[in-house]
Amino acid sequence: MEIIKGTGVALITPFNEDLSIDYVGLEKLIIYQIEGGIDYLVLMGTTGESAVLSKQEKQAVIAFCIKVNNGILPIVVGIGGNNTLALVEEIKQTNFTGVDALLSVSPCYNKPTQEGIYQHYKMIAQVCPLPIILYNVPGRTASNMEAETTLRLANDFKNIVALKEASGDMDQIMKIIKNKPINFVVLSGDDGLTLPMIYMGAEGVISVIGQSHPKEYSDMVSFGMSGNNNNANQLHYKLYDFYGPFYAEGNPTGVKACLELLGICKCFIRPPLYEASDAIKKEIKSLLMK
Repeated sequence: MEIIKGTGVALITPFNEDLSIDYVGLEKLIIYQIEGGIDYLVLMGTTGESAVLSKQEKQAVIAFCIKVNNGILPIVVGIGGNNTLALVEEIKQTNFTGVDALLSVSPCYNKPTQEGIYQHYKMIAQVCPLPIILYNVPGRTASNMEAETTLRLANDFKNIVALKEASGDMDQIMKIIKNKPINFVVLSGDDGLTLPMIYMGAEGVISVIGQSHPKEYSDMVSFGMSGNNNNANQLHYKLYDFYGPFYAEGNPTGVKACLELLGICKCFIRPPLYEASDAIKKEIKSLLMK
């Protein structure tokens, strides 16, 4: 699964002031990623505000991104949920033309057992025509997918090929990297932990800050994976101060504010989230000016 190694970007969905989808801004954003050296695009994740998009809007955004990308970068699409049976039907009915892999988050809210998580992904794997990237983000789902469950899935299903790991638990991450099948890819789900995870054996990231700083962040990942630690560390600490304001008021609030300051798209965001405060905008602007 070479196509999902390196730097993937969890793409935002830009909005106009009336909260309709800003396709002009979205096209500029995609071109910015391509020119910045990003390795692949991830659509319809948390950062893309998929939870507040209609089914029709999701389909329209995916089709638009595929058209603008024009086969240049691999595309991963997020499809997840906490109704396993409905999710299986959605996967069966989805046209995946132009899509290279599926990112599916562990079920939120229900707080399933580890066996429940395993059976959820088993049902997805049995019907999904694409490679599957597991996504563990207990800070959002209120349910951690433990190392043993990840390894069990990685060993049992050939189309489960990778994990986006955002638990922040470095001991859990090391257990997975140490014991995983050789071709199973571990990706960082936390921008600030990407470089330490690469040093432990991870092979990339699905990033938020990568879309506002595509060249710097993708270079950092590339340097880290090739063993050029000095250059990787310099870029890591160059970007380090952005992580606080980017997430202080929810995601994608901070990165949208940054992209507006960069002139790529506006910072409008759909409720229940709200656009960044003046204080956060000021802090990000100050960091950009440095």
